[in-house]
Amino acid sequence: MANVIQTAQKIQTTLDKAAQQQLLTGWMEPNASQIIYKGGKEVKIPKVTSDGLGDYSRADGTGTKGYVGGSVSFSYETKTMSQDRGRKFEVDAMDVDETNFGLSIASFMGEFQKMHVIPEIDAYRISKLAEVAVKREKDTNLVYGYTPSEKDIVEKIKDGIKVIRENGYNGDLVIHLTYDAMLKLELAMLNKLSSVDFSVDGVNTKVPAIDRVPLIETPQNRMYTEVKLLDGVTKGQEAGGYVKGDNAMDINFIICPRTTPIAVSKQDNMKIFEPKDNQDADAWKAAYRRYHDIWVKDNAENSIFVSIKDPKAGA
Repeated sequence: MANVIQTAQKIQTTLDKAAQQQLLTGWMEPNASQIIYKGGKEVKIPKVTSDGLGDYSRADGTGTKGYVGGSVSFSYETKTMSQDRGRKFEVDAMDVDETNFGLSIASFMGEFQKMHVIPEIDAYRISKLAEVAVKREKDTNLVYGYTPSEKDIVEKIKDGIKVIRENGYNGDLVIHLTYDAMLKLELAMLNKLSSVDFSVDGVNTKVPAIDRVPLIETPQNRMYTEVKLLDGVTKGQEAGGYVKGDNAMDINFIICPRTTPIAVSKQDNMKIFEPKDNQDADAWKAAYRRYHDIWVKDNAENSIFVSIKDPKAGA
């Protein structure tokens, strides 16, 4: 049993590393270092607000001098992690040789994570960012009814960047866009797109950029304003995973600062049971569990810009 436990630990380490690098939204996770987490479902996110500058007065005999007093507020927003997802798999003992099971299950779990876990987490995160922008629909951070076109895609993206900049966010931005939007952008720029270094978990890659903002090509099936997570039990949901939400709209592109999303993804201790310890069947059993969520601080909600392909409902 000790060897099985060691194998599970090694597989879990490998899966965690792969998840961080394969997630298109993996760049959101370093912001989680800001949070306070002591177990359970709740996390605390720091929030700081303060007054702006005032005039500095030199001593002039009037009794007024030096710095103008200001106020600063430091508090924590308590958030609750809502996503607790998992699956268990069984492989009949007759189909597996004990000496190669570790290799087999590692390969299978890696493929399972790549094909199902990674797309779901990406889609969930992007939908939650879009949800923040949709709730602020009176702002200029949201555009409905736009189909990417070679003639104006550059202008539309630059307008989105401008909105965020004018809202006071001058740091690094990131753009997720569909393959269709990227194609129109490439045609419009006639292969003149620049490239920038983009780092995720210490891995540097070259990606295309516009105004030095990295462009992350993202499949359309991860670019929805809402996703429906299937529970794996209810009739019609046995396959698990996620689908486009009932009221979801297709996103063309979404822009936000690197510091805006606070994303957490944790894998629970992976469990592998030998056939002799499996009470349900004469089979090897592997259990995978991952919990995750994403938040945006209240004072950063106006930092997200979303372009939506569908027209606004009721418009």
